[in-house]
Amino acid sequence: MNCTVCGNPLLFDRVVFHCSCGAFVHAYCWDEHVLQAHQPSFEMGAVNLDGEFIARESKVEEEVSTAQVSGE
Repeated sequence: MNCTVCGNPLLFDRVVFHCSCGAFVHAYCWDEHVLQAHQPSFEMGAVNLDGEFIARESKVEEEVSTAQVSGE
């Protein structure tokens, strides 16, 4: 049996995760499986000393418009 993420064999003496979707993955491939297959929504931020979560400002990339032709 092989890991769903990396394709390498699952060894009998190593930790293997069985996801609710049916995938078998190595412990070190688990994060990649969850992010790629299930695409959960999440916020990035920090926790202050009072234990409150403070979300970082989301950075929205501006789309670059097509090149403008100069009228020179």
